[in-house]
Amino acid sequence: MGDNDELQRCINVLRHGGLIVAPSDTVYGLVCDATNEEAVKKLIAVKNRPWGKPISVFTDGFEMIESLVETTSHEATLRTLLPGPFTVILSSKNKVCHLLESERNTLGIRLPIHAWIQDLVRAYGKPLTATSANISGKAPHYEAQGFMDELSREKKKLIDLVIDFGKLPRNKPSTIVDLSGETLKLIRQGDIIPSTKHSYTSTSALETKKLGSYIAEKFVQSCSDKPTVFIIEGEMGAGKTVFAQGMGSYFGIDSVISPTYVIYYEYKTHHDLVHTFLHADLYNIENSDEFSHLGLEGYLKKGTIICMEWGNKAGPLFDAIKKTAHVVTVEIAYKTETSRSITIKEIKE
Repeated sequence: MGDNDELQRCINVLRHGGLIVAPSDTVYGLVCDATNEEAVKKLIAVKNRPWGKPISVFTDGFEMIESLVETTSHEATLRTLLPGPFTVILSSKNKVCHLLESERNTLGIRLPIHAWIQDLVRAYGKPLTATSANISGKAPHYEAQGFMDELSREKKKLIDLVIDFGKLPRNKPSTIVDLSGETLKLIRQGDIIPSTKHSYTSTSALETKKLGSYIAEKFVQSCSDKPTVFIIEGEMGAGKTVFAQGMGSYFGIDSVISPTYVIYYEYKTHHDLVHTFLHADLYNIENSDEFSHLGLEGYLKKGTIICMEWGNKAGPLFDAIKKTAHVVTVEIAYKTETSRSITIKEIKE
């Protein structure tokens, strides 16, 4: 979070049943202690939210998640989706205010990739509400002041603190996935749409790009000890380069272009863990001898992410990759003319 005084101020507000307008990985939200019934009632009053409509909660990790909901039969799927822009519905253990739970005794869980929220939940030690800052039925807000301007004088008095991060990126609210039954059920579509434990559905280039950024963020920690190589496969035009562009955008690289004729481009980043982003396209490789003068092995070192289109042509290089790097396959396949299935799998040693 960076500002200990501000962090302590938030904690003091929460401990006294206060309500905070705060940023998240999607939109601005209304945050209060999820175990405090009076605080939750105040939140519901601000939103004009109908009684009985469930509200999800922010957590700081899987230990807290396991204390709040039943995870036994869904742990693998949870660890694939989270952290990320997902709300996952599971059977509640009734450790939060009952007003947040559904009539089916389920609870929505969030574990966002967002340092501010993670720091706050971790420091407070309890789950916090994770509902968007908007009047029920109206659009979510990407600016804190826009929400405050929407409130009446009486409702503004119920807000105890506003944490203003300026204008947030225009991400959709979280995708809601119901795992309380036997199969994964999509309730609300956000920017990233899961279809199975390892697969996602994209219906546009923008969704493919956002998925690429999300996957880069999911695997960035792995670069602290080894390089990470993404083998991206799919038919011509399926969206391989768009996915790679999305990965690059996470590192602040907006100029990723197809390296078809030069085999690869190298981009430097300012990220703490990843200093080099390499985008390779092996489409024009015709025989394995061509790898000897490319110098790709020299990039197989800690702090490097490599996106490799047409990775099935890696040939002898693939053996070196498996020995020295974390390897993730990305398979992009047409579902219809306008949608793609994108399957992400980590290859274990």
